[in-house]
Amino acid sequence: MALTVMTYNIRNGGGSRLDDILGIVDAHRPDLLALQELRGWDNGRGRRLAQAAAALGMTGHLARATLGMPVAVLVRPPGRVRRHRVVGLPLHHAASIVEVDTDRGPLTVTSAHLNPFSASRRRHEAARLARETSPATGMALLMGDLNALAPDTDHTARLAAMPSLYRARHVRRHVPGTADTRAIETLHAAGYRDLWTAAGSHGRPRTAPTTRGGGREFAADGMRIDYILGSDPLAALCTHCEPLTGGPSESASDHYPVLATLDLSWPVP
Repeated sequence: MALTVMTYNIRNGGGSRLDDILGIVDAHRPDLLALQELRGWDNGRGRRLAQAAAALGMTGHLARATLGMPVAVLVRPPGRVRRHRVVGLPLHHAASIVEVDTDRGPLTVTSAHLNPFSASRRRHEAARLARETSPATGMALLMGDLNALAPDTDHTARLAAMPSLYRARHVRRHVPGTADTRAIETLHAAGYRDLWTAAGSHGRPRTAPTTRGGGREFAADGMRIDYILGSDPLAALCTHCEPLTGGPSESASDHYPVLATLDLSWPVP
């Protein structure tokens, strides 16, 4: 038995693409789902989240944002949420945090969307999330559009080819041309591990842009800015991690969903 987890930035609430988005999610039936850019999903007492959760057979836990857009964590029964918390300001977008029981103990699950405009603010948001979720002390999962570049990749050519307006979002302010990877480094230092690496994945994954979903603010040859991170105990249980490309994923959003498999299960009643 294994748990599957997925993160997906669905772009501005999904709009007319929502049926395709839900179809992609339902085809993989994740046990835990992190969604970002849920524009309008906090209207009508969260009716749109409730409808999407019902269509997927899951329960939804929304975090409203003061400046940006809501995010959510969805949980598939028999998973049971012990506690739900929201982190708002100073995050540009909110973070939704739930605690669930597993056969190996409690697990903290976070859906987050870090600041898209400022690498320095992303670093501070990452530090706040690390404090809120305490990855060094137990099992923790952080999923989402972190808008951040990985520190183990050479980004020089990619950044040089980007328009200056968008390149400025990803470089060190006082070190021109140098990729700012401090948000991911901050999360690593706090105890989070990249499940792409933990699973022994190969190649250079691309999570944005998709081929037909827009996303001109991203590098033409693609960027990895959507992550599934886990604390050390959780990273040791990751058996697979990959972005889901091809088919409807190419047009349903400007981001690809990312899926991982964990050697965990819901507790036996």
